[in-house]
Amino acid sequence: MNKPSIYGLTLDQLAAWLAEHGHKKSRARLVWEGLYRSRVTEFTEMPELKSECRALLEEHFAIQTLEEHTRQESADGTIKFLFRLQDGNLIETVLMRHKFGLSVCVTTQVGCNIGCSFCASGLLSKSRDLTSGEIVEQVMKVQLYLDSRQKGERVTHIVVMGIGEPFDNFEHMSNFIRVIRDHKGLAIGPRHITVSTSGLVPKIREFADSDLGTNLAISLHAPNNEIRTRIMKINRAYPIEPLMEAIDYYLEKTNRRITLEYILLKDVNDQPEHALELAQLVSSRRHLANVNLIPYNPVDEHSQYQRSSKETITAFYDTLKKNNISVSVRLEHGTDIDAACGQLRSKQIQSERGRSAKASRAANE
Repeated sequence: MNKPSIYGLTLDQLAAWLAEHGHKKSRARLVWEGLYRSRVTEFTEMPELKSECRALLEEHFAIQTLEEHTRQESADGTIKFLFRLQDGNLIETVLMRHKFGLSVCVTTQVGCNIGCSFCASGLLSKSRDLTSGEIVEQVMKVQLYLDSRQKGERVTHIVVMGIGEPFDNFEHMSNFIRVIRDHKGLAIGPRHITVSTSGLVPKIREFADSDLGTNLAISLHAPNNEIRTRIMKINRAYPIEPLMEAIDYYLEKTNRRITLEYILLKDVNDQPEHALELAQLVSSRRHLANVNLIPYNPVDEHSQYQRSSKETITAFYDTLKKNNISVSVRLEHGTDIDAACGQLRSKQIQSERGRSAKASRAANE
């Protein structure tokens, strides 16, 4: 039976667990420092702990539950990791280099059920949620990779925008954030963490009421219900009107800026009338909202969509600017590798299925 990742426990949860098993709560601090400061990969590398405590932890937890399967490195420094979980499933994690630091994009689910028609992540349905430990370990695997390069680099920012819908795994996602932002551990500040959602309205409100304090991004991708329903199934359950009401609740509750993500699809949502409609939708919230325009990374399985031209993107940007909307164009990363989220995983799974089918046919011949 696979043991759970110890990374899934906050410091308080670890202290409580040790106390329940007859050990001093103070030993949790030693374990925590070993995990996040010394970054050990085996419990035997914590000599400051009593042997009985190490044996207990070894019996109930694992430090390493992810195995690196594939690594793709881009000319711009972006690195996409494909990790295999203990149950054999594959997930993606991405390291991106910015002027402001090193950002890691983490995955929260094995597959995705949201079903956005342009997204590679949804090519394979969700089979399960990731545990908070599996999400934290993605960050730790990237940090250990950086440590191995001996350049003194550290992960400074987190984006929860990988495979899956984070708010569909709200409890584990929340616990993940509490672990990585703890100042005694990785100490990644909440303003350096951004969570993205496709628009689960009740969870946006719950997020606003939480103590997480991180940034929020909404995958909007359309200026009206007709287009959004066509490209995002979730709009059938949560149309733009209740979504914007939830956004207003978040803005009033937190007074924090929100990012509205908008992927530009040629001749679908990138025309001048779409830009004007989007400007009108955002206008009453423009003091606390930024529209982030995203150039589309084509996916073979979604051949009905094409990338908008540079001229179209510029015109869309200019229209929003002229209407006093805060707008930016996402800087692209890893365009010379499998850049689209979920693309590397999908290709690998399809390849493995192909090899398995070929072997089965050969065995039956």
